[in-house]
Amino acid sequence: MAVLDFSEEFPVVNERGEIIGKASRRECHSGSKLLHPVVHLHVFDAAGNLFLQKRSLKKDIQPGRWDTSVGGHVDYGETINDALVREACEELGLNVVNPIKLYDYIFESSVERELVNTFKCVARAEDITVDEDEISEGRFFSFEEIERLLGSGKLTPNFEIEYSKLKRALKLR
Repeated sequence: MAVLDFSEEFPVVNERGEIIGKASRRECHSGSKLLHPVVHLHVFDAAGNLFLQKRSLKKDIQPGRWDTSVGGHVDYGETINDALVREACEELGLNVVNPIKLYDYIFESSVERELVNTFKCVARAEDITVDEDEISEGRFFSFEEIERLLGSGKLTPNFEIEYSKLKRALKLR
């Protein structure tokens, strides 16, 4: 089982994404509500299906639930784009070239507050190799399948909130 590094340092940002300090993972996930940036990447296949990852039971937040294709924290001193490329490679073995920026939003849970920088890209299933330390499984879902899972407790609350934003950004009903 992987050991989480709670001493990792994340930038602390204001609502415009400007860095105003830094804090450890433990501080950011302790209920302090220190706003820290994360990246989300929605990976679609050529047919328009969305890849979801099932979070490993080793994760400290929302283990065992289906979530955004790629999601991760921005490390202190790292750019948003560098974090996006790193996380896509770490989690899915995916080499992301020219991701499309969709939107930013603030997500708040009982333990943290994140500035989510959201992107999309297209990839083939054969280009994806999940990191079994981070992800227990992953696959492409149709939007109809995702709709059936909403409210079931099988998706992360983060993804359920983002899913409605994603549909608006893609101009889907």
